[in-house]
Amino acid sequence: MKLLSLYLLTFAFFQSSWSFSYDGYKAYSVTPKTLGQAKILKEFEDDEHFDFWSEFRALNSSVDVMVSPKAQLDFENFLSSEGIDYTIFIENVEEKIQEENKRQKRSALVTRGDVSFTEFMRYDDITAYLDKLNVEYSNIAQTQIIGKSFEGRDLYLIKISSGGSNKPILFMQAAIHAREWIAPPVALYVINQLVENPENADLYQNVDWVIVPVVNPDGYEFSHVDTRLWRKTRTPGTICAGTDGNRNFDYHWMVTGASGWQCSQTYAGHSPFSEVETQAIRDYVLANKENIKLFLDIHSYGNWLLYPWGYTTDPPDDADELQALGDRVNDAIAAVRGTTYTVGNSNILLYATSGTGPDYAKGVAGIDLAYTLELPSGGSSGFNPEADVIESVVEETWEGLKVFHDYVLERYLQRQ
Repeated sequence: MKLLSLYLLTFAFFQSSWSFSYDGYKAYSVTPKTLGQAKILKEFEDDEHFDFWSEFRALNSSVDVMVSPKAQLDFENFLSSEGIDYTIFIENVEEKIQEENKRQKRSALVTRGDVSFTEFMRYDDITAYLDKLNVEYSNIAQTQIIGKSFEGRDLYLIKISSGGSNKPILFMQAAIHAREWIAPPVALYVINQLVENPENADLYQNVDWVIVPVVNPDGYEFSHVDTRLWRKTRTPGTICAGTDGNRNFDYHWMVTGASGWQCSQTYAGHSPFSEVETQAIRDYVLANKENIKLFLDIHSYGNWLLYPWGYTTDPPDDADELQALGDRVNDAIAAVRGTTYTVGNSNILLYATSGTGPDYAKGVAGIDLAYTLELPSGGSSGFNPEADVIESVVEETWEGLKVFHDYVLERYLQRQ
């Protein structure tokens, strides 16, 4: 009887924290080689049986898509008939999610107020860490609540500064897409290195860092407790819930690469800035646009470092500068352990997207340096890297982000 009780306890402990099951779902890596193939594949994006984990970026560059059991046979037959190359890199997505869940539960719990780079932290733990820094390092770190999420969670921002006013600001945001769990650790590592590592004190002497570790806390928490691969916000709809926050900004909204269908992963909302989360980012950026010199939106995945425009194939006037800076950032990241990114704008992209944060930052707020950073994937492990490689991802990314700092310092201060 005791053995049975122990078994049941163990079984219950390792059961998924998520309500939605991906049992039987497969993940495919599909490589369009022609524009025709890519165009046909794009038509699956609004189908409820398909969830594109990575973006269409360029021909001969693979895109990862999860397919429900009901659509797999037809999808495979379609790919074969069209001559589109594909591989199945996850046979059962639920098994990978269960493995992730077990790793999370086996790892040491984060002490409230501490930060961890060996597991993915929950939102309350993230904000507790920011609050702790606000108290213990009040001379350089100040938190600010810039709004409330739809479900009432505080939207946290932290500013790291040596004091003074009218200094250049490096603005970073992460997790506007809920399921991209590797993005907040990068933001948290930057905060940790700036605030708690005295060796980096020079990095906030002449510039200020402003960081929003989780733009979409409702969706982020929902991905932890209900639907692991939830991407959007949690605002209710008439048919399906949620809006893609990175299609919700009011700059060429719904022009291309966004959907008006509520159930689509790229649903742009019923109007620009329909989401309180994107409103909060807008209000802060516009209020500080004269000082913000870098807008960096952290995502996963695909190893891309992208700059505007997303809505058109026409490059911005300063594309050469953006490309050169991006190349320098990539070189710094690659020097750590060989991880490389593809740097470019919409000229190298297969399909445009509109209503994005970086496009808004550059096109409306007038912030010259605006980028999207898509971090590495989890490969055969699933959507995110395994928790035991968080540290390597954040460390190498940090080296690239320091290049952004150095460039802003040179461009806006030392040239004066």
